[in-house]
Amino acid sequence: MKILFAVLLALAVSPAFAHKPSDSYLALRVEGAEVRGQWDIALRDLDFAIGLDDNGDGGITWGELKAHHADIAAYALARLKLRSGGADCPARATGFLVDDHSDGAYSVMRFSAACRAEVSTLEVSYGLFADLDPQHKGLLRLEYGSATRTGIFSPERAIQRFELAKFTRLAQFLEYGREGVWHIWVGFDHILFLLSLLLPAVLALEGGRWQPIGRFPPAFWDVFKIVTSFTVAHSITLSLAALGVISLPSRLVESAIAGSVVLAALNNIVPLVHDRRWMVAFAFGLIHGFGFASVLRDLGLPQDALLLALVGFNLGVEGGQLAIVSAFLPIAYGLRASWFYRRLVFVGGSLAIVAVAAIWLIERAFNLKIISA
Repeated sequence: MKILFAVLLALAVSPAFAHKPSDSYLALRVEGAEVRGQWDIALRDLDFAIGLDDNGDGGITWGELKAHHADIAAYALARLKLRSGGADCPARATGFLVDDHSDGAYSVMRFSAACRAEVSTLEVSYGLFADLDPQHKGLLRLEYGSATRTGIFSPERAIQRFELAKFTRLAQFLEYGREGVWHIWVGFDHILFLLSLLLPAVLALEGGRWQPIGRFPPAFWDVFKIVTSFTVAHSITLSLAALGVISLPSRLVESAIAGSVVLAALNNIVPLVHDRRWMVAFAFGLIHGFGFASVLRDLGLPQDALLLALVGFNLGVEGGQLAIVSAFLPIAYGLRASWFYRRLVFVGGSLAIVAVAAIWLIERAFNLKIISA
């Protein structure tokens, strides 16, 4: 009986920030025995790791950044290892730039790595900020010929191997599908929003109080409508945003997503919308779609397979979402009549979600950091 509450509590107290906690963007292109790369790393992260703000005025000038180019190269390349044919491919920095991403300024380091022979299998070991921020992710785009592969590095997935001969359209499709599944599983705000809408599915509002439902089919169809509405909505904005048709500021999108979690969980405690929660799922699903799209854009859509990658990522998101629903609904239905579910899971879980999502909202809206990783 404690499993469901433990899952909710773990999600609620997680320090993850869903999309933009700390990311770097690593692009590699294999040409024969050479690997050319570009690595975008947030200045705020580098400043925390090695110190860039020499005069302590809270800003980082080009002069300060230029003075630390060698330090940045030494720090970053010591935490990236490329191997091919059982041997290391030593890398050296070849140039530096500065670029603006949706969440701030980034140092752009270009580098080149020389392997002993033509690369057929590339092993990438990624350890940037591993000792400083367990939530940090490295978003990889690997190009070989006309094909593109993607990957997400984290402490749990620090070493990945890529066989270049398997760079096919099907491999691209499966890769983006896998990234979609992974993204929904680590997208805690998406999960908490979905759970906030699912918690009342095994209850019915009678006389202003939540009561357990008598049969399973009503709960199933309620969940079906919610999940379908959420899927249709975020698929629309995911596609439009990923293809560049619509673009919204990252801070606005992430703040709105946090706000949607607050409102969905509050609705469980003070039910204003209970018969048509699928409409809430659709309305806020449009906002969540922009959040999904930000990660898909950062991974890089292969120009020769835009539709294939987009469909694969979206199906991966749906697969990960259905896995969560499939695990949640039977347990919730079995516990629906118990004091444990109605008080601790439903009310307590909703209050915990409100509290954490409210902190997310303040952090994202005002660019603060209240919960430390």
